[in-house]
Amino acid sequence: MTKKDLNNWIMYHEIHRLSRLGFSISKIGHYLVLNRRTVKKYLQMTEEKYEQNLLRLQYRNKILTPYESFVVEKLTLFSDTSSAQIHDWIKEHYTDLPEVSSRTVYNFVMFVRQKYNIPFIPTFREYFPIEELPYGKQAQVDFGEYNMRTSTGKRKKVKFFAMVLSRSRMKYIWFLDKAFTAETVAQAHENAFNFFGGIPKTIVYDQDRTMVVDENLGDVILTSTFKQYTKSRSFKLHFCRKADPESKGKVENVVQYVKKNFLYNRLYTDIETLNTEALAWLGRTANYLPHNYTKKSPENEFMIEKNHLNPYTPMTIENKETKMYLIRKDNTINYKSNFYTVPMGTYQETETYVVVKKKEDMIKIYSINDEFICSHFISHLKGQTISNTNHKRDTSKSLDEMMLQAANCFTNQDLAMEYFNQIKKKLPRYTRDHLQVILKSLTNINKEIADRTLIFCLKNNVTNAYDLKQVLQVYLDETIINKSENEIKLLEKHNLEKANQIPQTSNIKDYENIINQ
Repeated sequence: MTKKDLNNWIMYHEIHRLSRLGFSISKIGHYLVLNRRTVKKYLQMTEEKYEQNLLRLQYRNKILTPYESFVVEKLTLFSDTSSAQIHDWIKEHYTDLPEVSSRTVYNFVMFVRQKYNIPFIPTFREYFPIEELPYGKQAQVDFGEYNMRTSTGKRKKVKFFAMVLSRSRMKYIWFLDKAFTAETVAQAHENAFNFFGGIPKTIVYDQDRTMVVDENLGDVILTSTFKQYTKSRSFKLHFCRKADPESKGKVENVVQYVKKNFLYNRLYTDIETLNTEALAWLGRTANYLPHNYTKKSPENEFMIEKNHLNPYTPMTIENKETKMYLIRKDNTINYKSNFYTVPMGTYQETETYVVVKKKEDMIKIYSINDEFICSHFISHLKGQTISNTNHKRDTSKSLDEMMLQAANCFTNQDLAMEYFNQIKKKLPRYTRDHLQVILKSLTNINKEIADRTLIFCLKNNVTNAYDLKQVLQVYLDETIINKSENEIKLLEKHNLEKANQIPQTSNIKDYENIINQ
């Protein structure tokens, strides 16, 4: 008897039991969630008639009966085939298949299995316990991600690197608030080796894109950055086949352990706090408590294993992650929702780009030719402008170069240099700022006016660039007024033609004749 038949018989006897207890047909239908007509029909049936009814329903003509032989053939050859796959095969081989639901196909497949005794036999892979590896022989690496809650009720996705020593089960984890790259994967290895105080002989990996570009008939092609890193270290690499997580089951368990024990219901503050909390969790729980399989504390076992690891010497991983940033007109760049200044003069009135490199809690800004420009501490706020006090000064040129450039705006350059030296002597810390104002004021200015301005400033001891700018404006205004008073404007061509025209004249006698009439 199938499970479905058993349920039908239970329902039949339950209807009759409730009826004997005095329940009405409506109450029985409400209690068993059945139509009252169905309840009434079953109450009128004896057990023999109900059995005949089940047999009739079982062997009644079905909409998929024309395809029964096809389904039997496929299930006989492949007993683990799903009803969804059978549905697709029928559609592929029979274009006249009517529209049927997936539930109808499922019921028909189960009917065929029962009728022809074709049980569902799942395929499975047989495993045997793996002997414990020697101390220091192997470590396993994997990655995970988790959506943490913040104190404001929002969600923050974090990603983490996990490494476990296969023999002692000693674990290490490291979190990032962004996706791992080849550089950060290498840094995670260095952190783990530093934590263990040594390097295992072999490390087992999944085929992660930060490390593996492709697989060519078993030959794993590494990314250039990760390949360069592994050459500098003494461990061997072993990459699992795709869809074969059993080869690194130890670290798979660690990833789940981190999610379900450490991260579950933990609030996210910042990535530094999370990594600090993770190390504390490793010490009190993950590496301290006895392992479920070995029944030994990973920490105690590690006391033996650490003597079998290869020696570890710290290595600095250079962060080669670079991204081009456009310099705005106000000599700032937009980096992660904040504005960071660059020295005045970096913006060149065209699309000027710089390279930003992050190192710990600082960003370093370089030109596209890899020349260092400036650095800033990273702000964790949003919408801030972070600047250095000297960035408002144009440091792209030396002070002497700026003085020579400004002197070229005058006829007597020696006299101009004398004036600039007076400013330098009086205001040594602000000489560059004054020269910038002077250069900007004298752009496209006639040298005659510039010379008059210079002579006035020297004569009256004016050593402030903004005062010089006002004097210059006075001379410019006078020039414009004088020019407008003395200038004789020539008539344009069409007006000149009108001026040369002789107007028609009338004879005075014509007017006299009109009046005397």
